[in-house]
Amino acid sequence: MQLREQIEALASEDKREFSESDRAVFDAFKAALNRGEVRAAERDGSGTWRVNSWVKRGILLGFRMGALVEMSVSPSLRFFDKDTYPVRATTVSENVRIVPGGSSVRDGTYLAPGVVCMPPMYVNAGAYVDEGTMIDSHALVGSCAQVGKRVHLSAAAQVGGVLEPVGAVPVIIEDDVLVGGNCGVYEGTIVRERAILAPGTILTGATPVYDTVRGEVYSRSEAKPLEIPAGAVVVPGARAFQRGHGAAWNLSLYTPVIVKYRDEKTDRSVQLEDVLR
Repeated sequence: MQLREQIEALASEDKREFSESDRAVFDAFKAALNRGEVRAAERDGSGTWRVNSWVKRGILLGFRMGALVEMSVSPSLRFFDKDTYPVRATTVSENVRIVPGGSSVRDGTYLAPGVVCMPPMYVNAGAYVDEGTMIDSHALVGSCAQVGKRVHLSAAAQVGGVLEPVGAVPVIIEDDVLVGGNCGVYEGTIVRERAILAPGTILTGATPVYDTVRGEVYSRSEAKPLEIPAGAVVVPGARAFQRGHGAAWNLSLYTPVIVKYRDEKTDRSVQLEDVLR
């Protein structure tokens, strides 16, 4: 509670110069993010995800507080970024595998024991990645995204970041979800546990999802984000124009489609060998 009060007080001040004590508060906040003790969003007892706006304000504070410095690793690999967000100082004692090959995990990120990072991949500040999750090559975990246990983010999967507005729920990927290759999950979408996104599926707040099993259409509203039901198997689909030139030209728009719900056969086909973790 004391840390929250300190961060909120600093974030509310309209200043560009920060003292050493201000920096110490932010460093303590960032260390708590790294340990998973504070996070941008949490699920309550009813299963509803609640955003922790003060945490997102703290992350934004770091960008305002930071100074642009050189972070180059060699004369041919030049990097310049805010000194408040260097590469995360991960140690072998955390039991996280970061396979050599050009990956980056930004400071202010929680990686739980058993997480596997295949090169090259990137995890941005404020993200929370839970136990046993695999982040495959060319995958992105955006700022403040919340990724559950035993998730597989396949090659080139994109989990978008939602840092602003601070009251917006970030992208949520719950436990045991498989996100196929070249998928994209954006704009605060929530993918419930054990769902499967087939390769190439794109989920945004503006695109409705058609459930051919339950006869429902899911979309984002002002009151709640887009949610993919638990165990749903989602594939890329299309819906025809109903009128105008689009209909005359026989055009279709992309839309995700739920074609089934997870069963034993599906589980066998998507099971990730434990030895890979």
